[in-house]
Amino acid sequence: MRTITIVGVCKSYHNDEILQNLNLTIPSGQFFALLGPSGSGKTTLLRLIAGFEEVDAGKIYIGNKDITHTPINERKVNTVFQQYALFPHLNVFDNVAYGLRIKKLPIDVIEQKVHKMLKVVGLEKQMYKAINQLSGGQKQRVALARAVVNEPDVLLLDEPLAALDQNLREKMLVELIELQDTLKTTFVYITHDQAEALTVADTMAIMNQDGQIEQVGTPKEIYEFPVSSFVAQFVGSTNILSGTLVLHETEELLDVPYLGKIPVILPKERAAWMVEGAQVFLSIRPEKLHISKTELTDFSNMLQGMVTSIIYYGRSTQYNVLLKNDLTVEVFTLNDKHITTQEIDYDDQVYIYWQKENAVLLKE
Repeated sequence: MRTITIVGVCKSYHNDEILQNLNLTIPSGQFFALLGPSGSGKTTLLRLIAGFEEVDAGKIYIGNKDITHTPINERKVNTVFQQYALFPHLNVFDNVAYGLRIKKLPIDVIEQKVHKMLKVVGLEKQMYKAINQLSGGQKQRVALARAVVNEPDVLLLDEPLAALDQNLREKMLVELIELQDTLKTTFVYITHDQAEALTVADTMAIMNQDGQIEQVGTPKEIYEFPVSSFVAQFVGSTNILSGTLVLHETEELLDVPYLGKIPVILPKERAAWMVEGAQVFLSIRPEKLHISKTELTDFSNMLQGMVTSIIYYGRSTQYNVLLKNDLTVEVFTLNDKHITTQEIDYDDQVYIYWQKENAVLLKE
């Protein structure tokens, strides 16, 4: 079992509290992403798991083994850093073989393991090249191979793709997913990039600025059903409307100042805070909205506004629309056809539509 269990972990630096009573379970054999803003304590948690730092309080387990005070070299945990940390004086083969030689494995076993791992990461033809002859993506794969060849129970990845350009980063994300699927090792991926986390993760956790876990779930659960406005706004883009909850026998409404009463849906498992008169928030993803210059009848919700800006992304277009309450909402439309004319332009008066089941009520 390679499940990582964090129990009541606390960590401070010079009286600055980074992690306070943190509890988290990272499932065995999964690609787990830890997502949060800079300074939220992600890297601190990774260093505690790896053994680079000591906890002030709490316990860390891998499987049933308490590793809280286990030396680094006995943890069966390897780390891949953003800076690669390769040995420049060693070639590709020797970089990957380094940890195996430290363990004093037989030469034939080392050669077999290194050859196999370089084949997995697609570097068998670069086996004897110097590190300075490799591209950024190839260096990252060497770092991965060196970490994985030691067969760790857990592989920690601390923003490993941040130094790569966009195209190479996207390619490496696919390679990481395939590598984890092949090895079945527990991967813990630290990032502040929401797109990366959504792409790679089987399960993900969202940390807030105070070092607390806001939500744990699959990428789809977290994106579609965030538990707080922080999660909704940090993971992807969203529009937040605030108002007072109005409960009738036949329907539930959100009374938003200057915009009126908006139909909403309460979840089947109704939370304790969902009561008459509660001040709540409504999260609506930009791609769930429909924009039109004409009135439509097949949507449950409609607001009016004026287009203030248009941003063309190629595959999609973003419209920023100013509502009557001076709130600007974002609307994403998919460009699934060739655009020959601009149907909606700056300063146009438009209607914004959405189905009430595509919005989520939040307490805060």
